[in-house]
Amino acid sequence: MPSLFTRIIQGEIPCHKILEDERYLALLDVRPITPGHALVVPKKEIDYFFDLDDSLLSGIMIFARKVAYALKKTVECKRIGVMIAGLEVPHAHVHLVPMRELGDLAFAKARPADNEQLAQMAEKIRKHL
Repeated sequence: MPSLFTRIIQGEIPCHKILEDERYLALLDVRPITPGHALVVPKKEIDYFFDLDDSLLSGIMIFARKVAYALKKTVECKRIGVMIAGLEVPHAHVHLVPMRELGDLAFAKARPADNEQLAQMAEKIRKHL
């Protein structure tokens, strides 16, 4: 059975895309920890992040860096935090979370986001790519 991210990549489930190429997709998290919380996902479905081959593993971080710079220009924050948890969806992915303080990297703070707010945020971020 395809993962949630595979279904998004295949267009079965809508998302707020930020950036996409042949190997990766960056999208906004629908339950953001902070506004602008994004996910970077390899299009190849692999459950455990460290099972990615060397090319995908290094490439996902280079791709994520582009998104992180755009997020930093869009959302007022001190840094873009990077988190790899890997328990919530069985498909490798990187969380990029705009942070003002270390406590901003807590999943307990995640709340469902309004679809219109996500659409507006995605548009703002894409302008900085």
